[in-house]
Amino acid sequence: MSRTPHRALAALSVAALALTGCSVSGSSGDGASSSASGAGGGESTTVTIMTHDSFNLPEELVQKFEQESGYTLKTTAPGDAGSVVNQLLLAKDEPTVDGVYGVEDHSAHRLVREGVVAEYTPQDLPASAQDRMVEDRMTPVDQGQVCFNTDPAWFTAHDVEAPTSIDQLDDPEYAKLTVATSPVASSPGLALLAATTEKYGDDGWQDWWRGLMENGGKVADSWSDAYNSDFSGGEGKGQFPVVLSYSSSPAFAPETEVIEDSCTPQVEYAGVLEGAKNPEGAQAFVDFMLTEEVQSALPESMYMYPIDESVQLPEEWAQNAPLVEDAITPDPARIDERREDLLKEWTALSEASRR
Repeated sequence: MSRTPHRALAALSVAALALTGCSVSGSSGDGASSSASGAGGGESTTVTIMTHDSFNLPEELVQKFEQESGYTLKTTAPGDAGSVVNQLLLAKDEPTVDGVYGVEDHSAHRLVREGVVAEYTPQDLPASAQDRMVEDRMTPVDQGQVCFNTDPAWFTAHDVEAPTSIDQLDDPEYAKLTVATSPVASSPGLALLAATTEKYGDDGWQDWWRGLMENGGKVADSWSDAYNSDFSGGEGKGQFPVVLSYSSSPAFAPETEVIEDSCTPQVEYAGVLEGAKNPEGAQAFVDFMLTEEVQSALPESMYMYPIDESVQLPEEWAQNAPLVEDAITPDPARIDERREDLLKEWTALSEASRR
């Protein structure tokens, strides 16, 4: 997933660039470990984790991991969550990394089904995460909700009543004001596709998407394009006052609002790869991501809610961006089974709408 924060876009763009390709996060830039307490003699002292391009663990926590585990953390970020999954599938017989973080729930099942990730369950798994493990192989680290957001100021300025339901967004009045993202190219788009199949059924989801696209809605390739360029409430002050984003977005942009009945859960997972050169280091990384320090840092560093629901949210999150209770909740395993067919059907629908 790519979700560069709204108020700190420039600063985190630098962070994302630093993580793109192969980069070492931590104190040493040559791959040498600053401590060997967690790595036995002859074993690798570097653990390499593939992440999405919004991975931004605070430097002090990276240093804490390295000092406590004895491993130097090296991260590689090929793009958003979809790019991560594709890279892992292509290299599954000869993995180039030890572990992965940032794969969302629908894709996590795919990695398990394809034999990409090894069996591993952390000992200190929070109670709120235990039912979200994927076959004892993928560990939930954080959670969020994909939701449509609105820009109330735009609607007030244009004397138009803001939409309050996803059911309205395929109507001509609101479709032309809405920007979503592609389920082929973005994880929020895939979450929306899953949500619409759950809400409208096997036939109705196509009608909803057809109405959105044929009535003037835009489908962007990425969340950052949609929110930061197309959304009227975003950095670029675009032309669309309705955007597919997250329930957490109003924590950074309190002037925006969430269409609550459009929200659908999204959980991000971490795992250890089959055939990893340093599986112990990857296990240590997964364990570390569940510590209270990391869980508490997730909202402000990676803009997701902690999977450990006993961790207190920042005040602005609690006030402006609580999780919606009655979300659209598809079965990720079922969506994974139908994934390729759904994406083919969506692509054909998208192409037909442009003719």
